Amino acid sequence: MQKIRKGDKVVVLTGKDKGRTGEIIKMIPSEGRALVQGLNVVKRHQRQSQTQESGIITKEAPIQVSNLAIADPKDGAATKVGIKTLDDGRKVRFAKRSGEVIDG
Repeated sequence: MQKIRKGDKVVVLTGKDKGRTGEIIKMIPSEGRALVQGLNVVKRHQRQSQTQESGIITKEAPIQVSNLAIADPKDGAATKVGIKTLDDGRKVRFAKRSGEVIDG
């Protein structure tokens, strides 16, 4: 079970966006990276194609997963993630900071 998944609210721990929060829109597990909405934004020059105009566009660049931490569901601060088994046999992730379950 992965500790960080698509759709999670995360806090950036290092880099130019340190302290900012966002939602993961894409995981790239083979590279150990993730795309976070609105964070690590870069400008790229784009050539014109049949579907897109040319010009300078802004888009998110991948961030190393080790530089991200899950935001605690209670107060939004960075927290470590643990995995525990419930009474009905399901495995769930929980925030070690508050003990709150992260996913239903």
